[in-house]
Amino acid sequence: MALRVARVSTNDGTVWAVESPDGLRRLSQAYATTRDFFEQGGAADAEAAMTDGAQVEATAFLSPVTQDAKFVCQATNYADHIREVGGDPSHVVNNILFVKASSCIAPPDSDIICPAHVQLLDYEIELGLVLKRGFDGPQAITPETLADWVGGLVIVNDITARDVQISHMQFHKSKSYRTFGPVGPWLVLPTPDELARLFELELELKVDGEVRQKALAREMIFKPAETLTELSQIMDLAPGDLIATGTPAGVALRPPPSFIQALAGFMSPAARFKAFLKGQLKRPQYLKPGQTMTSTVRSADGALDLGQQTNRVVAASSAPGATK
Repeated sequence: MALRVARVSTNDGTVWAVESPDGLRRLSQAYATTRDFFEQGGAADAEAAMTDGAQVEATAFLSPVTQDAKFVCQATNYADHIREVGGDPSHVVNNILFVKASSCIAPPDSDIICPAHVQLLDYEIELGLVLKRGFDGPQAITPETLADWVGGLVIVNDITARDVQISHMQFHKSKSYRTFGPVGPWLVLPTPDELARLFELELELKVDGEVRQKALAREMIFKPAETLTELSQIMDLAPGDLIATGTPAGVALRPPPSFIQALAGFMSPAARFKAFLKGQLKRPQYLKPGQTMTSTVRSADGALDLGQQTNRVVAASSAPGATK
């Protein structure tokens, strides 16, 4: 099984630990950030700690990706998801990229705080790639060289306020509220051979025990090497930065009925949004306070297992606040 590293709270503070057969073992250094982990030899430290590290008792798992990281996302990257939101995968020619505010990064078991004005809260399980090597100029990254760049794999849930997304006609705000990006619990450190099995990973998200999303990572349209190559042409990325690779089918969002779409050209923006909201509010799949999501990403043989997230939805007025 690939090495599984965690950033955890203990009675002595925050530490990094690696999973061993007899429990968590503490790494020799307390890396301040995920970037520090990769730049200062955290992977080798984890290997050594498997046998030499002191055993540690975790009081909570924190996000293994710290909030200094850039949080870059892909949209509409699974064909079935494109179909369910009213698109045609054969018409997809561009990789849709956007950035979530890194302040939304939250622990893997944190409560998801639903803002008081949000009525359409949605979920999106995603496979996250954590860079171990950055770039400040164009790179030609291939499937064969992907392991030179990707150091870790994590579970991401790209929580989204659909009413904000549609009414504001943009991704960033609707996906960046605090707690809208739980990450972890494990930072899985794959070998090159293990990373080559990335497309065997199965993503699954349940709400109150009901399976909502389930798909293999091989169903991605724009694969990681292609996406990193494209990102290198438009922005700088550093070790520890996070790329969420899109979500499969099964989200709550659905396109408006055909008759509303036919009338859209004759309606004001406010009227179009009102019609959209009225239709979406009839869908019971949107998240409500009190519901619980569980998310897993793993290969069928268990050799790659990113763990499980468990997230309860709470109303903003009752939320105690998330630990960073």
